[in-house]
Amino acid sequence: MTATSTEQASASKAKAPEWAWVIGTFFGAGLGRPGPGTWASVATSLLWFGLARFADPISLPLIAAITACVVTLIGIPAATRVARALGKEDPSQVVIDEVAGQMVAFIYVPLHWHNILAALILFRAFDITKPFPIRRLEHLPEGTGIMLDDIGAGLYALAVMQLLLHFGVLK
Repeated sequence: MTATSTEQASASKAKAPEWAWVIGTFFGAGLGRPGPGTWASVATSLLWFGLARFADPISLPLIAAITACVVTLIGIPAATRVARALGKEDPSQVVIDEVAGQMVAFIYVPLHWHNILAALILFRAFDITKPFPIRRLEHLPEGTGIMLDDIGAGLYALAVMQLLLHFGVLK
């Protein structure tokens, strides 16, 4: 970063509250390079795999769904504020959308490392390629568009995971 871009980043950061930066960047994962979205998805996957082991397996789908909803509801205003501060529609530093989408991909997925890895890969593939109609969701205003295209990618990954589980490709 040059001195000018560092000054601009500092000036922009002052325009959004600290909570929005912490949430929007998922505790700094969005500052990772290269591929901040992938860093956030990997962090989410590791957290889920580690923490979900302490929950009742029957409640895991509900926990994943509630987590995705809460992250989305908190992520929309955080993403909006950080995007405005940076003057970009969908800045790469905002990765809370990846957290929400990745959690959607984990709903009804048995807690085994190979399933978590498959859901991670599928989510990232759908998030990057944005098949129809996911790309349209990006056109929604501000944080809503930032968040909902990743929810769409998570839903696609969830659907494919369910097919893989149903047909015994994964267990």
